[in-house]
Amino acid sequence: MPSSHLSVVIVGGLHADARRAAVARLLADVPGSVALHHDLETAAAGTVVRTIRDANGIVSAGETPLVNDCACCALREDLVPELWRLADAGLTSLAVVELWDSVEPKAMAEVVVAGGLRLTSVITAVDPALLLPYLANGDDLAEVGLAAAATDRRTVADTFARQLEYAPVLAVAASEQADDEDRALLVQLHPTARQVPIDELDVTGGEARETNWFAPARTPAAGWTPPGWDADPVDTKDTAPADPLGPSATDAPSGGGSPGVAAGPDSAPGANGTDGADTAADTGAGTGARGLGAGPAAGRAGPRSEGTGSALVDAAFAGFDVEAAAAAQHPACALLPAEADEAGVGTLVWHRRRPFHPERLYAALEDLTCAAARSRGRFWLADRPDTLLHWDAAGGALCVESAGPWLASLPDAAWDMVPPVRRAAAALDWHPEHGDCCQHLVFTSPGLDREGLELLLESCLLTDAEYAAGPAAWKRLPPAFDSLLEV
Repeated sequence: MPSSHLSVVIVGGLHADARRAAVARLLADVPGSVALHHDLETAAAGTVVRTIRDANGIVSAGETPLVNDCACCALREDLVPELWRLADAGLTSLAVVELWDSVEPKAMAEVVVAGGLRLTSVITAVDPALLLPYLANGDDLAEVGLAAAATDRRTVADTFARQLEYAPVLAVAASEQADDEDRALLVQLHPTARQVPIDELDVTGGEARETNWFAPARTPAAGWTPPGWDADPVDTKDTAPADPLGPSATDAPSGGGSPGVAAGPDSAPGANGTDGADTAADTGAGTGARGLGAGPAAGRAGPRSEGTGSALVDAAFAGFDVEAAAAAQHPACALLPAEADEAGVGTLVWHRRRPFHPERLYAALEDLTCAAARSRGRFWLADRPDTLLHWDAAGGALCVESAGPWLASLPDAAWDMVPPVRRAAAALDWHPEHGDCCQHLVFTSPGLDREGLELLLESCLLTDAEYAAGPAAWKRLPPAFDSLLEV
């Protein structure tokens, strides 16, 4: 059975210039490293172009056909075999998987790990000056030429939000246009992320060269040893993946209900309804499980490392836990941001123990969705008292979907079937009367109107008289969200 010392790091993000700069920096700083990239721009012609390059330019190029008319599916089918070819050749210690613009890191991380490879980091490259324009962009990916399949219904805003919030490491580009507001927004959107700088580097192209990366194995480049090289090599190539394809971009929520509101399918605990469906890291709003995020501790751009040459390289080898990363995105135990107010950017954490009136909340959806650049969390509807609902808004559009039952609604015998991380999150937020049922919504935006937002949210809750009527009466309230939840 083959074994490998190959480390794999995923670098993605819609900020293409920042992403390319981050990849170039890694190739320059890690001797012998290569970048594997699948260009989905040619998907309309029926193929995906794969290139392998090093710090000097393109080493090899090839094509892979579409799978089920889906470029992302072709990427999934081709990625792991190509990585194993690199691993078996033994010519490099680091393979940088540079994702195409709209490909989300969650699905690709799960594919790499399921394929038995050593995934050491997931990095999203960011230009702080572009944060707000991308979060405010409600255009469909298809409208801007970035759809991964004909049925891809994601938007620029929700795709970028998931790319940003999934990665434990943010590679931050130097930007003369970025100001204190942009930097504060980045911190508040993903406060637990480790931010590392992308040092300036002259990125030059190169002609393809006849280098055989798949020749018999030899040792890595002399004079530099990657972190973990002396550790036991990965020996899991024959491990059967649970789901080698992972979620698809074609599973993204479709429109329905009121304007600007999208509905998503039901999802079981621990699963996501969309490709890389998100919520982000919670620094402690009083609820949710802490310590579940993947990667190193939070912090802004750190100092350069004497051992490996740059903070970005250190982050690339820091380690990544794909199960913890998935748990940190699930609405039942998502690590949501805490209250914050800096440089004109605010984050409001709204937590209540009373259900929403379905009609009043539905009527307020447009105003709530547009109240912040980004909002997310879990909520509780009176007419669906047993169902945990996921709130996910960006770019003026809202996705509402079921995330399974509240644990309080399950019989004791069913708790053994619930993942431990979900039980731990519920225990931290348990109420003697309502269990884990609650409203936990987080709104982040420059110029956030906290007072107005809180008043609007409070007006959507059951009144004292409605609340006193009890769950049996709540279930008879008009089912305003049926169209959104595809009942």
